[in-house]
Amino acid sequence: MLDQSIPFAPELSDQILSELPEKPAVFALRGGDPDAEPYLNKTANLRKRLERLLSPASADSKRLNLRDSTRSIEYGLTGSEFENRILLYREMRREFPRSYRKRMKLTPPALVKIGWENEYPRAYFTRRLAKSSAFLNAEANSTPRNVYYGPFQSKSFANKFLNDALDLFKSRRCTFNIHPDPTFPGCIYSEMKMCLAPCYGGCTRDDYLVEVRQVQSYLDSRAGSLVSQLEPDRETASANLQFEQASAIHARIEKMKSPWAGVPEIVGRIEQLRAVIVQRSALEDHVALFEFRDGLLYGPVQFNVRGMMHPNPGSGSSSLFAHPLLATPLPIENVGSKPSIKPKAPTLESRVAEALSQIDIRKPERGELVDHLSLLRRWYYRKNRKGEEFITHSGDLPLRRIARGISRVFAGEKEGKPIA
Repeated sequence: MLDQSIPFAPELSDQILSELPEKPAVFALRGGDPDAEPYLNKTANLRKRLERLLSPASADSKRLNLRDSTRSIEYGLTGSEFENRILLYREMRREFPRSYRKRMKLTPPALVKIGWENEYPRAYFTRRLAKSSAFLNAEANSTPRNVYYGPFQSKSFANKFLNDALDLFKSRRCTFNIHPDPTFPGCIYSEMKMCLAPCYGGCTRDDYLVEVRQVQSYLDSRAGSLVSQLEPDRETASANLQFEQASAIHARIEKMKSPWAGVPEIVGRIEQLRAVIVQRSALEDHVALFEFRDGLLYGPVQFNVRGMMHPNPGSGSSSLFAHPLLATPLPIENVGSKPSIKPKAPTLESRVAEALSQIDIRKPERGELVDHLSLLRRWYYRKNRKGEEFITHSGDLPLRRIARGISRVFAGEKEGKPIA
């Protein structure tokens, strides 16, 4: 939130601007009319940005100047570009509920959907998410709900992945509603035996639903559901010296895995996606933790790194001692005739878990699922993104890895990494 507010007068601009911090921030410039729209934006250097906007303008300059119309400055300091964008989104959504997406150029993410609401469901590309209740409670209902996979980098990437994955199955790809009719001529996929052809009654509805469930299991497990079925056969054939058969099965396994080649770690079933993002903080001796859970981005949670022993980048070692208190012998005290050991200091993993437990989980408001997923996708697929991310689709966070990432971000050892 914008927790700082100072009045602004043009005649005192030099003094006011000189007292502003030179740090990343989100700011709002407001005029005298309380009902007027503010000028809301983000910056990597608050003082320099406001000096350009509020200093006296030259007569021949075409640069935006708000000196005469500004009466107050509101701002909130941040520690990173990621936090800047999250805070700007929240302020934009509050100030401009009808136009914030256009102002921030928020594009819905590229997704793959299995639409179970159809009598003959299929997997297809989409950019639309269902309402939050249907999306988040998919597993809690006995009837199948739509499931979504992503976020993909682009529409073309999602479509290529989907086409390669569906080549392994016989589910339909047509877009119209199916009404089985024996006189229907079918399509090229049914001619090539790549579809069960429910359109002209080539299979029963139950048989078709079994095929679609296999598609969903394949996408849920990142090919693991099919690979786990074939690997025992390959090992048995190899043990029996049937090398040609083992080679053929191995080729099939590689074919099952091939659609996932080059697919980033973040891509998976959306309601199961959980990620922790570590960024620099505006507070000294802290890092900012953000968590993506149940379709929403939460944070920042400020994590105090005081007391951590950070790895020495020059030593060639990436090891991290959890906490200096853990490296010292535990003192023993005599209580009566029996010695007792003082309780251990909390480990880094427990401190990380405790920090993340401070997040208050809430229900998403209208449009937030798509917005937050768009913000996460935009940051994740940037080639020069800064900070570190830790992603899981099982619900269990890698707390030890997060602790190491916290140390690296704070020490400035790693500012970004290329996309796989």
